Amino acid sequence: MAVEEKDLAERYKAVMVLSGVGDALGYKNGEWEFCHSGTTIHEELQKLGGLEKLDVKQWRVSDDTVLHIATAEALVSNWTTTEQLFCNMAAKYKKACAEDMWERAPGQTTTGACFRLKPSIPKGYVIPFNPRGGGCGAGMRAMCIGLMFPHDDQVELLIEVAVESGRMTHNHPTGFLGSVAAALLTAYSVQRKPLESWGAGLMNTLPKVWAYITKINRDIEENKKNWDYFTNKWNAYLELRGLTDGTSQPKFPEKYGIPERDAFYKSVSFSGWGGASGHDAPLIAYDALLRARESWYELCSGSMFHGGDSDSTGVMAAAWWGGLYGMKGVPPCNYEKLEYRKRLEKLADALLVAAKCRHGK
Repeated sequence: MAVEEKDLAERYKAVMVLSGVGDALGYKNGEWEFCHSGTTIHEELQKLGGLEKLDVKQWRVSDDTVLHIATAEALVSNWTTTEQLFCNMAAKYKKACAEDMWERAPGQTTTGACFRLKPSIPKGYVIPFNPRGGGCGAGMRAMCIGLMFPHDDQVELLIEVAVESGRMTHNHPTGFLGSVAAALLTAYSVQRKPLESWGAGLMNTLPKVWAYITKINRDIEENKKNWDYFTNKWNAYLELRGLTDGTSQPKFPEKYGIPERDAFYKSVSFSGWGGASGHDAPLIAYDALLRARESWYELCSGSMFHGGDSDSTGVMAAAWWGGLYGMKGVPPCNYEKLEYRKRLEKLADALLVAAKCRHGK
């Protein structure tokens, strides 16, 4: 295997495995996901010996990873049309919700929608528009879509799959645009696009997403009415950080420690719990990655150890970090005994093979 191919294969594995790590660390068997103080979490982390001694052996992954695995399994299954893919995906989601959600804290929106899916009939993956479907449950499981369709000339396919997989449970633009963001930024990570360009790239992609929505012609008026919230929140963030042009270096406050980050994450949230919605989970993950760069500790500190929906922000940030940097600098105890690690590694290999085949066609 050529050096470049080996590097890409390792980074695909890092995306999948570290996404699980980010989930497990942010979740901590429910203790840290539902702790509203980043300071408290960091204090507990130090009592455990710090990140470099943190063994995840007893730390279950949450519903985020279980459903991310379901998405990946559908992507690498035998499908010819996207209609077949979506039916496979709906079946995987329904099975996962029925069989593997014990002590994983699944969201009510996700589980309620999954049990409404009818994957054995045409369009059985379609659910009604949900005015309250703007949560992060669509985005937290979409990173592997970016691994399947990582090239710029595949963006329309990435959009289609991200939108439809997302609105199987979160049929609201704030929800399924979170899926698009998670998938697109994963594609950017394995392409190793400059971090400063990611937010602007997402904003430039949103008109293509709207074009897809109008082409499919489903829930047009409802989507139009609720479309601007995601875009406005992201544009405000990019303006705040000085990233609207996609080339400038990000501007962070002079003091941006643990309590300041908690306050900022809360300020960009929908209802005070940073990372719980489709717009702010990827936004907070991106913010943490921009600040951390190559530091695994800083990434974890900003994306997993905060007073918000820390597993959902962690699952995205860690995936993107893995796409950029692989496993370099990650303490082995953080991932060696991760629940479902072998499944995630096998899916990474299968996704790389499938991605090459699909792009080759």
